[in-house]
Amino acid sequence: MRQNTADYRQLFLNDTPMMDMRAPVEYARGAFPHSENLPLLDDQQRQQVGTEYKRNGQQAAIELGWRLATPEVRAQRLVTWRDFVQRHPDGYLYCFRGGLRSRTAQQMLRDEGIDYPLVEGGYKAMRAFLLEQLDRQCAELPLVVIAGHTGSGKTELIHAATRAIDLEGIAHHRGSSFGRTRRPQPAQIDFENRVSVDLLKLAQSAGQVFVEDESRLIGRCFLPPVLQQALKRAPRVLVEEPVEARAQRIVRDYVTDALEDFAGEESGPAPALGDALRRNLSRIQKRLGGLRYRQLDEQLQAANAELASGGSAEAYIPLVCTLLREYYDGTYDYLMQQREGGVLFRGSHAEVLQWLGEQAG
Repeated sequence: MRQNTADYRQLFLNDTPMMDMRAPVEYARGAFPHSENLPLLDDQQRQQVGTEYKRNGQQAAIELGWRLATPEVRAQRLVTWRDFVQRHPDGYLYCFRGGLRSRTAQQMLRDEGIDYPLVEGGYKAMRAFLLEQLDRQCAELPLVVIAGHTGSGKTELIHAATRAIDLEGIAHHRGSSFGRTRRPQPAQIDFENRVSVDLLKLAQSAGQVFVEDESRLIGRCFLPPVLQQALKRAPRVLVEEPVEARAQRIVRDYVTDALEDFAGEESGPAPALGDALRRNLSRIQKRLGGLRYRQLDEQLQAANAELASGGSAEAYIPLVCTLLREYYDGTYDYLMQQREGGVLFRGSHAEVLQWLGEQAG
């Protein structure tokens, strides 16, 4: 029989599957990678037990919990729990504090002849561990920021680096007003937990860790202040690409390659993508000014029409060049002025790619 554990480090380093016994509403606020929500109580039952606890104490709450756990409910829970155990014999279960809910579920499984260990301290202790590790790794890891104007191909360079953390990939967002993807963004706590786990894994071996330069927000995911400060003081690698090349890369990523994401839309991929691009442009309307926004929106509509009729994305390039020169470059230059770290290397995308390869060697 495997024992209960409080070795949070190994749980996260090994991507250990974990059965989360908390109610769905708790799980939605924040959870861990490789966890599944298989609650002991649903949201309504949790609320009833919580109310009973406040009114009449723990024993009364326990008694109500067992009354709510009818034979039908118990049978349903055990079916899903057995399935998890069969799929993940090396896993663990946990609740919020490693107390009543997880031990009740553990006993219910034991009554069925299944010994399955729990995480001592539960969600609360594991979350505290990851926050402490985030602070530690931001202070100790040799972070190097890959910086450059929008469209420089920084994300491609992050993917090419041997040791790197992809913050935009974790956030499911490309980081600009046009950066929404078809995947929903994670909850803030989920984002922080995943960043902490990835940094913890990188800390197990020596070497620089490359990270893309980001502002405090990636979509709606907020970079923890400790990470913001680490990026601010870290040394930088500057990617220097001309506007035209950056515009071509952006059109490839946000238009040509993005069309397949809209393949199932009733209106067709090109019209659906065009509508999404117009919504994204409207998000920076105030910063562009009314007249300039209307001009660019007309230009965008013309490019959308050309894409829908002939499949060509060329008309987007001058529009993107204008947005880069008049909006994004100035915003990024301001961000760069806040950085404190020195410059390790600067060059074109190809030159930085070669430099990264030399660092890995």
